[in-house]
Amino acid sequence: MELGMDSMASAIGLSVPVLRFLLCFSATIPVSFLWRFIPGTIPKHLYSAFSGAILSYISFGFSSNLHFLVPMSLGYGSMILYRRRSGIFTFLTSFAYLIGCHVYYMSGSAWKEGGMDATGALMVVTLKVISCAINYNDGLLKEEDLREVQKRNRLLRCPSFIEYVGYCLCCGTHFTGPVYEMKDYLEWTEKKGVSVVCTPYIFGAHTRKENHHSPYGASLRAVVQATISMAIHLYLLPYFPLTRISEPMYQGWGFWKRMGYQYLAGFTARWKYYFVWSVSEASIISSGLGFTGWTDSNPPKPKWDRAKNIDILGVESVKSSVELPLVWNIQVSSWLRYYVYDRLIQKGKKPGFFQLLATQTVSAIWHGVYPGYFIFFAQSALMIAGSRVIYRWQQAVPLKMGLLRRILAFTNFIYSVLVLNYSCIGFLVLTLRETLVSYGSVYYIGTIIPITVILLSYVIKPAPSKASTPKARKEQ
Repeated sequence: MELGMDSMASAIGLSVPVLRFLLCFSATIPVSFLWRFIPGTIPKHLYSAFSGAILSYISFGFSSNLHFLVPMSLGYGSMILYRRRSGIFTFLTSFAYLIGCHVYYMSGSAWKEGGMDATGALMVVTLKVISCAINYNDGLLKEEDLREVQKRNRLLRCPSFIEYVGYCLCCGTHFTGPVYEMKDYLEWTEKKGVSVVCTPYIFGAHTRKENHHSPYGASLRAVVQATISMAIHLYLLPYFPLTRISEPMYQGWGFWKRMGYQYLAGFTARWKYYFVWSVSEASIISSGLGFTGWTDSNPPKPKWDRAKNIDILGVESVKSSVELPLVWNIQVSSWLRYYVYDRLIQKGKKPGFFQLLATQTVSAIWHGVYPGYFIFFAQSALMIAGSRVIYRWQQAVPLKMGLLRRILAFTNFIYSVLVLNYSCIGFLVLTLRETLVSYGSVYYIGTIIPITVILLSYVIKPAPSKASTPKARKEQ
């Protein structure tokens, strides 16, 4: 088997660890689909736990499941022994262990060189155990003290251990996510909530018309999207490798050519992430967990929002940096909002730059300990803050001055594209030297522009316009 893996890996130009991971990762689609045939609630939890553990073992080795067991044990133990502080205890200890693994494995460098380890999957497990503990903690609070999302996700009883392990390792979805809530997982396995109208449509089985929502079309769409994404990435990669930014050829180009190359290098790299999240989406949809209800259209169509982690067109045509969390790594962005950003806002006060920067810092730590991550997420905090300023200027312009409003909207679009593609190089190259070389080659324009816009906001303070509705302000 190993000889076959070696020859296959050599034939397609991949390392054996990467090929093994891709095979196990792709196997999550049929493994998740087979979950539908498992009878009974307890067997479903056991299947979720064992299938995830086995795929991890094949992909990363025996130690991977031992790594997962550490934050899982810390989280579950805290819920049993000290419920009132289980959320903060699990948050701190799980992140501490994850940071330790990041330092020990230095996964970013290993991945760039064709190596693989379980740190990426551990990142997803970490978010799951933290959200579970916090939601169990929220079950003690009075309902009037909770936000709507807290009311929806809070846990009034402690999940059983097998429910907990099944949630954490569910059918291999812990490889790359998406992250979802314990309550959604329990309702899915117990056929409660939205799952009441979630009767599987398997090989032509007859169901009531209102219950019929075949996963095949949505799963196939995600698989096709994944295939196209990987094809685009592999086609463009030889033309726009990130390593060229450190080569003398790049340094000899003019400013605009270097800016253009940074955009194309970032564009090429993004398709790799589109591939990964599209495979995850297909896996979640095929299991049925991705189903979230029906659209308001006539006839109604099934929605699979819980599986959606990327909106490719939304990313590539983003109108404002503020919209990025709504279209990129969607489920992790939602997690950061619900469990970091919103919980840092003091009651009766509005959120500010501190909450944004703190949230981006947590995201950077979660990704790893490389300077490129911290620089990128500090940059993204500046980018979003600057985009909000431009949006406020746009909203303050009277409706009758439509041309000026459109100019400001286009300015926000150009601003977002420029700063995003400048900033993302740090996320991709990781090291401090390469990040600074990249940023310096375009005279730090993606850092200077957001800071300039933010400083201008203290000088240009437009009065709120009637066009700036509460709903629009909330979205921003």
